[in-house]
Amino acid sequence: MSYLFLIIAIVAEVIATSALKATESFTRPGPSVLVVVGYAAAFFCLSLTLKTMPVGIAYAIWSGVGIVLVTAIAWLWYGQRLDLPALIGLGLIIAGVMVINLLSKSVAH
Repeated sequence: MSYLFLIIAIVAEVIATSALKATESFTRPGPSVLVVVGYAAAFFCLSLTLKTMPVGIAYAIWSGVGIVLVTAIAWLWYGQRLDLPALIGLGLIIAGVMVINLLSKSVAH
């Protein structure tokens, strides 16, 4: 169940972060509500994850996957460009999350 809560936390945080630009400094109510609700759901689900997963590991996975997904959405939705160093950095983040999940004994498999 901890991975399910972590996935929900990641998705909620990615939605909230992606909507942050659309709030226009919290002057638009719709996107602003989405951001607040998304972050609240993300932190709630992350707190449920932490019942069984170490905080450092959960946060590393949450932030790493979130960075990659938000960057992909910014590229697709907002047309933000990614140069080679950015792509290499994202690849290293993905590799780090995979190493944690596949090889670390800190994560209950």
